[in-house]
Amino acid sequence: MKRVCAGLGLLLCALSAQAGPSINVGDFYDYLRGDKSTYLKRVFNGGTKTAFVKVNITEMLYKPDGTYDEVPLKTEADGSVRNGLIASPARLIVPAGGVQSTRLLFMGERDKERYFRVRYLPVAPEKDDEFQVSDEEREAYKNTLAGGVQVMAGYGTVFFVRPKDSRFDTKIENGGQRYVMRNAGNTVVLVDEFKDCAGHDSTDCAPTTKNHIFPGRTFSFDKKAGRVYRFYLWEGDAQRRIEVR
Repeated sequence: MKRVCAGLGLLLCALSAQAGPSINVGDFYDYLRGDKSTYLKRVFNGGTKTAFVKVNITEMLYKPDGTYDEVPLKTEADGSVRNGLIASPARLIVPAGGVQSTRLLFMGERDKERYFRVRYLPVAPEKDDEFQVSDEEREAYKNTLAGGVQVMAGYGTVFFVRPKDSRFDTKIENGGQRYVMRNAGNTVVLVDEFKDCAGHDSTDCAPTTKNHIFPGRTFSFDKKAGRVYRFYLWEGDAQRRIEVR
């Protein structure tokens, strides 16, 4: 009986969690081309309640060992950002079953590549939070959420801002027992859908991975007898399909 009740409780929680906003922002990684300054990002709401979404941006400062620090964007005295990434608008009201867009705009110098974390956070509207809803509408919305367990999951994406003069130069070394790709350019390249399989037509494969090669860094793997390695190398919009044995 306890197992039945526990199962029923989980089902009720799942149903109540779905009876609210449920956002989806699409791709986890986004790339701003060197000849562009804006990027349109769409936020979908597959839930049953309106989603009030805040867009929060921090900069990712990478260290030589590959780790990074997230730091707030530097602002001017008037609160504006003159050298970094901004979202316009930074507050979205997405109706149930609908979609809204925000435009990510980079301002500042483009002499080197920069990286940002963009978070899309569904919230309950509060007073003076720039959602411009009345007190009555705000309280009514909170009351609809108070009726059950609500899980308002947000998303944190990574946004790459390529240099204005982007240069792709991937050096490949395929000798001996090791395959090495070195990024000699000035902007990130992507090793996508990397598969390590037991043979050419085998479905016995390791989990598929996605790998970014930052400027000045390498991606490599040991070649094992009988194994086949397949992946797509993306240099900006240019794609190459590579197979290694």
